[in-house]
Amino acid sequence: MMALSDTAVRSAKPTERPTKLFDGRGLFLFVTPAGGKLWRFKYCYAGKEKLLSLGRYPDITLKEARALSDDARKLLAHGIDPSERRKAGANTFEAVARRWFAKQQTALVPAFASKVIRSLEADVFPTLGNRPINDIKPPEVLMVLRKVEARGALETLKRIRQRVADVFTFAIAEGLREDVNPVTGLEKALKTAKAEHRPSLHSRELPEFFIRLDAARISKPVKLAVRLSLLTFLRPGELRCARWQEIDLERATWIVPGERDRTRGLVGMKMKEDHLVPLSKRAVEVFEELHAYSGDGDLVFPNRNDPRRPISDGTVNSALRAMGYSTAEACGHGFRATAASALAEMGFRREVIDSQLSHRERSAVLGAYVHMAEYAEERRRMMQHWADYVDNLEHGRNVVLMKQKTVARRRAADAA
Repeated sequence: MMALSDTAVRSAKPTERPTKLFDGRGLFLFVTPAGGKLWRFKYCYAGKEKLLSLGRYPDITLKEARALSDDARKLLAHGIDPSERRKAGANTFEAVARRWFAKQQTALVPAFASKVIRSLEADVFPTLGNRPINDIKPPEVLMVLRKVEARGALETLKRIRQRVADVFTFAIAEGLREDVNPVTGLEKALKTAKAEHRPSLHSRELPEFFIRLDAARISKPVKLAVRLSLLTFLRPGELRCARWQEIDLERATWIVPGERDRTRGLVGMKMKEDHLVPLSKRAVEVFEELHAYSGDGDLVFPNRNDPRRPISDGTVNSALRAMGYSTAEACGHGFRATAASALAEMGFRREVIDSQLSHRERSAVLGAYVHMAEYAEERRRMMQHWADYVDNLEHGRNVVLMKQKTVARRRAADAA
């Protein structure tokens, strides 16, 4: 049998039936009736005849096909099935992780999506990337995570651990891994980041806060965003991505969705559950003021450069800097602590405050009883009381008696 030449491969014509042009040592060109030219390698493994696809001509030249068949023969010489090795290569941790990422990417903000894949490329793929995902054991994953831990990057460690766990969960769901998730339980062998306490103002500092807010050289919509941060207790991302369709001013209610359109940079609630925000009279007034600026669009706080996207995540913090507060004194997230501390002193129940803050017990049992509108009436009274309290502080009214009377009334009601 004569070996193939480049000319013979190039000039091969299709016939009514598939034809095989042999090069020797198991390599042949498979010519389909439609004119396709496909390289194949025939071999025997464990007493069975098998075929390995090597690619399509002219994408793979005769020289390249011979090199690929040589590689396959070397594997056979070491007792390795070339087909099984290829399957393992397609299911390495990196290959599976990139398939997982491709499915997640469409639902992520582009900037965040790039951070996700870069973190895997930097800290995981160099060690685990070429390993078959079905062979990876917990100690291997722990070794990778401890390298991140050694840098002191504990928040990064937490995020990477979760992403690696998600990749293995994806692999199990796809039938690519038979074992349990090797990341499960590893958090007990790793350091955890200390709880982050964000800087916040005390309620007694609010009179000066309002003086600074009025005097600051920032736009009216941003000033109103700052006011809403204080009045609604929402996290900055949850607030800045508000859409008019979520807000019912007649019923004084805002339903913040668990998920928003992330392709537009819109994030929903941190806990991924719809959240009820009863709107005080003052909050309704703020939204009515905002309507004059953005009511003809979709977003309450549209970005000036792209109205389909919201203002940036740092807008409220930038406003606080313009008001003269340092990063150690105040931040947008800190308004939640300001309100929570003051309301606890006023006598409001902790579970009602936590419900409005969207703090959730994450156990499966208690989580089943969590409802968006739990303590709804108490929360509505609390939100109105908070708005009245803040309004009195802003306008220099005596709020001590109001607070004491409120506590007395609540205790009397509880006793009854």
